Amino acid sequence: MTSPLNAPKNLSIAIQMDPVEAIAIAGDTSFAFGLEAQKRGHSLWYYTPDKLSLNASRIEARGQSLQLFDRQDDHFAVGALEIRPLTDFDVVLMRQDPPFDMAYITATHLLEMLPPTTMVVNNPAEVRNAPEKLLVTLFPELMPPTLISRDPATIAAFRATHRDIIVKPLFGNGGAGVFRLREDDQNLSSLLEMFFETNREPVMVQAYIPAVTKGDKRVILVDGEPVGAVNRIPQKGEARSNFHVGGSAAATDLTARDLEICQAIGPELRRRQLLFVGIDIIGDYITEINVTSPTGIREILRLSNIDIAALTWDAIERIHPTYANNGIAR
Repeated sequence: MTSPLNAPKNLSIAIQMDPVEAIAIAGDTSFAFGLEAQKRGHSLWYYTPDKLSLNASRIEARGQSLQLFDRQDDHFAVGALEIRPLTDFDVVLMRQDPPFDMAYITATHLLEMLPPTTMVVNNPAEVRNAPEKLLVTLFPELMPPTLISRDPATIAAFRATHRDIIVKPLFGNGGAGVFRLREDDQNLSSLLEMFFETNREPVMVQAYIPAVTKGDKRVILVDGEPVGAVNRIPQKGEARSNFHVGGSAAATDLTARDLEICQAIGPELRRRQLLFVGIDIIGDYITEINVTSPTGIREILRLSNIDIAALTWDAIERIHPTYANNGIAR
């Protein structure tokens, strides 16, 4: 029997996320994390990224206490707005959606200033250093042919080699702005003009993988270990399989190739203290490593009965005391 002195600590949790009233709870991972934390007796407090401040060397936010309910159209209750230093909290979950712009990057700088006693998931410095479409390029042997460039001539040459290509914003999310261009498509130049007139960033260009018609698998890793997956099936006539653009969820298993990919990237994720990560696998290739606010765990629970929210909190609760004492998550 556990004595009161050895009883697990109830953690105080702050969640930095998009407005809670606007989330779609059927597929929202932040909501699932909050429900599980609440179930364990941890307290929840919530704020949106625009309410995060550095004030006289103190990292603080204007937010509210939060209760969550797994009920459609009646899923939350909040307390009065108040300003609190984030050092009040044991754990901060950085969970707002991209775009990964200067506002997002600034938030990582501010959260990085917190002392080790406040554990930020994922490590904000490594979130900043590991955008979804750049971290993956450390593993070229696992990827389809890939180019990152804003030079139209280089992009045209890549297309001449690979013929059927995907072009997407380097810091986009949810399938927005993703285009498939076949060999005979005449819109490449116009598309690049549109991209480059509105921002100064390169684009990512990849060889099209025909296996995407069978699905784009989202694999979740917790502390570098694969724990579950969901297959995202694109609609007929659609090159994108993201849930945000109408992809449907289907149960799936992890193949030997999936496990090989996870084994290759897991040590790097652990080294960077990227505790909760979602990777995208099409056929035999990894295409992205998502570290900002990966999704898919509600679908995995519904389809495969794997409770990744619980597994994630198991990991946080295991790591947190060491993190607090030594300043590292091991």
